Amino acid sequence: MKTIQDVLTTGTTYLESRGIEGARHSMQSLLVHVLGKNKTWLYLHYDDPLTEQQLIPLRELLRERGKGVPLQHLLGSTEFYRREFRTDARALIPRPETEELVELALSMASRQEGMRVLDMGCGSGIIGITLALELAKYQPEVVMADISEPALSLTLENATALAARVKTYRSDLFSAWQPAEDNAVVPPSGFNLVLANLPYVPDGEQVATEVTYDPTTALYGGPDGLDVVRRFLKDALPHMAEGCLVLLEVGHDQGSATCAAMAELGYTGTRVLSDMSGKARFPMGYAPAPVATQPATSADE
Repeated sequence: MKTIQDVLTTGTTYLESRGIEGARHSMQSLLVHVLGKNKTWLYLHYDDPLTEQQLIPLRELLRERGKGVPLQHLLGSTEFYRREFRTDARALIPRPETEELVELALSMASRQEGMRVLDMGCGSGIIGITLALELAKYQPEVVMADISEPALSLTLENATALAARVKTYRSDLFSAWQPAEDNAVVPPSGFNLVLANLPYVPDGEQVATEVTYDPTTALYGGPDGLDVVRRFLKDALPHMAEGCLVLLEVGHDQGSATCAAMAELGYTGTRVLSDMSGKARFPMGYAPAPVATQPATSADE
């Protein structure tokens, strides 16, 4: 009968042969998931035997992981900022860099009672929900928007599970702020903190196998990858309070171009912050005063 150590070793070797990064971590996670234990328990029970009943589901998960199916999809959840979030094919898999983006926002944002926060392109909801919970004592109004209805359903599931107070809107960037119907509910404006993790992969660029399991609408952003980002930066201007902190996540080689676009639109204090790997992927800036909409005048005036 095979022990946990035997299975861990052979499973890791199999995943490595399939080119899976972090093969041992994946195998440990699959074992923990199937056995219903935690990694501490696993370390203390390497010599325990596994039954055939336990091995059957483990083999199936191992085959899927070997094909490149993301670990988060197989487990059905992932940890983000010390909380467990449901993850599946409805939205982009949370990346470690996005956790760094949230950390930066929390360290830099001016905190005030009733502050308004926007998470544009919310996906699974990890950014907005985390901000709602971490800033809860300020009673923030957190708005989350995404073009994808399935992604928004995942956001609501996570918000409900974590008891986060958020508002969600289906919107192609700021299309929901311009309702086509007279009785449509218009989201609030005057945001004090805005974060966005929008599609930024250039069209046609090859991505890792695991990334191909993400929705394409959450990945590709035009010839240079920044079409959606530039449109967002322009369309956001009327909806932010003066001095609103804006933080984005883009590709490691897109920070300078994004900052240039922000500066051209009047954002102040623009610069690019680096992730823990030293890659400059977090453009930031502060919103200028919103441009007031002038009332139309008649020809007789």
